[in-house]
Parts: sequence; C-alpha cells; structure tokens
Amino acid sequence: MANAIAQKLQGIEESMNMSGREIAKVLRTTPETISRWRTGKSDPQPRMRDGLLHLHWLATQLAELYPPQDAHLWLFSYHKMLDGHRAVDLIESGQGERVLQVIAQLKDGAYT
Repeated sequence: MANAIAQKLQGIEESMNMSGREIAKVLRTTPETISRWRTGKSDPQPRMRDGLLHLHWLATQLAELYPPQDAHLWLFSYHKMLDGHRAVDLIESGQGERVLQVIAQLKDGAYT
C-alpha cells in the first residue's frame, strides 16, 4: 500500500492531470525529490509537506468543478478573477489562498 505522501501526489496527478515534473515546479523542488517522496525513500520537510498538502486541498476543491483535463487547463490559464495571473504561478509564489478564494467563488456560483 502506498504511503500517505504518495497518495496525496497521486490525488493531485489524477484530479488535475498534473505530471510529477509540474508538481515539482509548483512546489519549487525537483522531480527527483517528488520521486523520492512517492517511493517513500524520503519525506518532505515541514514547509514542503505543507505546500504539498495545500496543493492537494486545492486539487480536491478544483475537482468539484472540473474534470482533470479541464482542471489542468484552468490551473495553467490566465484569469480575470486573478487579475490576469495564472493560478499555477500564484500557487508557486505562495499565494495559493488567493486561488482557493476564487475557486470558492466559482463553487458558490458568484462567477459563471
């Protein structure tokens, strides 16, 4: 059975159609590090663990709105609701809460 970190990685990959390389870029680490987490050869440091868990939570929220390929496209597209920024860039720069706020607005039907 996969470890908890591997399960979170798999959840992100499946719900947002993201590759390990894309996850690594968003978390500001290397694909090799993601691979070590996946296999249980190492555990993320607290800051990285928190970033991974935040990304996983964001993925679960986005999955309530879109199928995986559409979620991936949404993540990498520029959005008026994000002042012309891409969600993935905001997440990478530590502004994931802002992205979650927009997702919540979308879920509430504030923007259609």
